[in-house]
Amino acid sequence: MELARRDFLRLSIAAGTGTALSGLVGSGVNLSPTVARAQELRIKGAKTTPSICPYCSVGCATLVNTVDGKIVNIEGDPRSPHNEGTLCPKGAAIFQLHVNPNRPIQVLHRAAGAADWEVWDLERAMNRIAELVKKTRDETFIEKLPSGKPVNVTPAVFALGGATLEIEFNHLCQKLMRGLGIVAIENQARI
Repeated sequence: MELARRDFLRLSIAAGTGTALSGLVGSGVNLSPTVARAQELRIKGAKTTPSICPYCSVGCATLVNTVDGKIVNIEGDPRSPHNEGTLCPKGAAIFQLHVNPNRPIQVLHRAAGAADWEVWDLERAMNRIAELVKKTRDETFIEKLPSGKPVNVTPAVFALGGATLEIEFNHLCQKLMRGLGIVAIENQARI
């Protein structure tokens, strides 16, 4: 293995820093004030708002720090009995959910067999979805079993929800899907 000069310097600095810190900690030096000061400077002047991680159904508490209405940091809330200030890798990436420049902000549609995406306005996309759901439901709706027992279901539509949506939306989604006769519902909602 060939070690470049730059890599050698990086390894040397990392090893030296690690040795120095472990020597300080081993000798009983309390680094808590330094860590607290660094934490304070990192979010100085930011407004802290308690929130909940939007991903799974655990509901880990987070602290969202904003400056002039823009999110600058999101971290776990140490006061929470659920996560005690820690977040899983997905939860630790919540910041990217809000500020990612690659996040889609338009409805893109690619027709069957087409090679390119087409930008649709939201109303057109919603109307197309409603049209396809109604068509599929009408074609596959089962009102009664052969035995005569009423079931009112459509087995051709599956509803997939998620915990990135708030509980109220997930509850309404459940009601809508059941009203359409959809029984295949997977939702990570807290309902």
